[in-house]
This record gives sequence, C-alpha cells and structure tokens, in this order.
Amino acid sequence: METLLLNRADVDENARMPEVIAAVEEAFAAYEHGNVQMPAKSYIDLPQYDGDFRSMPAYMDAGDWDAAGIKWVNVHTDNPEEFGLPTVLGTMVYSNPENAFPLAILDGTTLTRKRTGAAAAVATDHLAVPDASSLGIVGAGVQSYTQLEAIAEVRPIEEVVVSDVREEAVAAFVDRFSDRFDVRGGSIAEAASCDVLSTVTPVEEPIVSADAVGEHTHVNAMGADAPGKHELADELLADATIVIDDYEQCTHSGEINVPYGEGLLDDGDIYAELGQIVTDAVAGRGERDGPEGVTVFDSTGLAIQDVATAHVVYEHADEKGNGYPFELVDTELR
Repeated sequence: METLLLNRADVDENARMPEVIAAVEEAFAAYEHGNVQMPAKSYIDLPQYDGDFRSMPAYMDAGDWDAAGIKWVNVHTDNPEEFGLPTVLGTMVYSNPENAFPLAILDGTTLTRKRTGAAAAVATDHLAVPDASSLGIVGAGVQSYTQLEAIAEVRPIEEVVVSDVREEAVAAFVDRFSDRFDVRGGSIAEAASCDVLSTVTPVEEPIVSADAVGEHTHVNAMGADAPGKHELADELLADATIVIDDYEQCTHSGEINVPYGEGLLDDGDIYAELGQIVTDAVAGRGERDGPEGVTVFDSTGLAIQDVATAHVVYEHADEKGNGYPFELVDTELR
C-alpha cells in the first residue's frame, strides 16, 4: 500500500469548487447531527516570529463516506516580505479511518484556501439575498481569490469591489478576474456597500463600520481566527444577525471574540450555528422567520472542512493517477 503525495497543482486541479462547496456543506450538516469528532483547535503561539502553529484533527461520517485527517497550519504575517513565503502554510494528512493508513499527504495551503472560500459560499447561499450580484472584498491576499471563485458559484456575481492598502495586491486581483467580472479597486466603504462582503484581513482594530454596509448586506467575516483579531465594528455586530461556525472557536478566536470577551455581546446575540441553518433546524434568509437586514457569518475554520475537502481531492486524484505514490508505511511490520 502506498501513500499519495499531492502538491499544490494536484490539490488545485482536483478541488473542484462546486464539489468542495457541497462537501463542506455536508461537513456542517454532519457536525450539526453529531456525526463528527473534532477536538478543539490547538495553538502554539510564537510572538518572537510574529506567528503561530495550529493543529486541527477531525473525523466525520457523511453517510455515504467517512474520513479522517489532521492539518498542521500556521499564520506568519511577516512571511511574504521576509522569506518570500505565503502567510499561511499547511500540510494535511488524510487517513483511512477503518485502519488508520495514511492515504495521502496534501498541500494544506491550497486546501485551506479552497475550503475557506467554500465555507463562505455555503454561508452566502443561506444568508445573502437571492439576487445578490455585487461582492465586496476587503483584503486582497491569497484568500480573497477563492472568496470570489466560490461565492460566484452560489450567486450571480457581476460587480466586484476589492479594497486593500497594498495597491499592487489590488492590481493583481483585478488583473486575475477582469475577463470574467466587472472588477475594480475601491475603498472599504465601497466594498462594504455591496450585496455580499467578505473580509479576509488579520487586523485587530475594526476596519468596517456599521454605517458602511448596505441595508441587506451579508458579511463573511473570514479573517479573525485567533484571539484579539477583529475586523467589524462592535456596532455592526450588535445590530446584525450573527451566524457562527462553532461556538467555542468563535467566542475564543472568531470575529466576535473581542466584544464577547468585553461583555458587549453575549450568547443571546448569536442567532445560530451554520450547521443548524444548513440542516433546516433554523431558518435562513428568505425562509419564514428567517433573518433580514445585515447578516454576519463568523468563520474560524473547522477541521471537518479540511477533511471534507481532502476527501474530494483524494478521490479525484486517485481516479486520475495524479500525485506521487510512495511507501510511507512499512506494511511488512506487524
């Protein structure tokens, strides 16, 4: 038996966004139904390197298939300028839960981008107005690309406004998508007034104000994934309908972690977990008693999203003979 080594190109080719979105939605449903094991994300904080490591193990039973894996991932904000490396690096080990054999080792960086975009798409599909055609993005780093790619799968996006303090990042984003969308650079306020807004920055001081968003804007708050990070103004959060991916992670390290810790928000301000909406236990926008006005999805990223995406990638790569098979496990040992 051999383990499959899948690099960035292999993951990118086989993580077909419509299938990843469906798999991530299945993961949220499995979580709501109690069909997952997912210990809390653990952190190794490295302030001397302006970074951290996180370990994210999970097992999920999606009915027709089950899967297990663990992602070892970091966030080092100085990487691009100092080392020419991505801010986020990751390695995913995907295992057969029946016998624990490591089926694949995957590039977790590309995997993370794909599943993060897919999570935003799932939330957008259930919380944005049905005819949403404009998307604002604050933060033009690598995560921004899959926000557009995924959200455009669930809404008829035509106009895109991207905002970033780095002019070169905005220019690169516009150049990448100008043949498919009416895309331009703009201010944070211009981006926030769109039908859908995705924020993908590492800031610790809010940059999106309450009066900047539209009356029915859906916001995907994707950047806050560690204690102290905070992209949206407290007033915006207080007035919005808040949907989270996981209670423990969001109150500890998600977009709501700062105002929650300060007592400005409490459990009563949380409308639902996304899994509840996906499984119809709680109404989404457009449904009876569903939310209106501004909605916010607080996404910290769940290990089951990585496992679900790894499943999609591995199945296709194995079918097509992609990757590099090698003997990681000595099967002669008993």
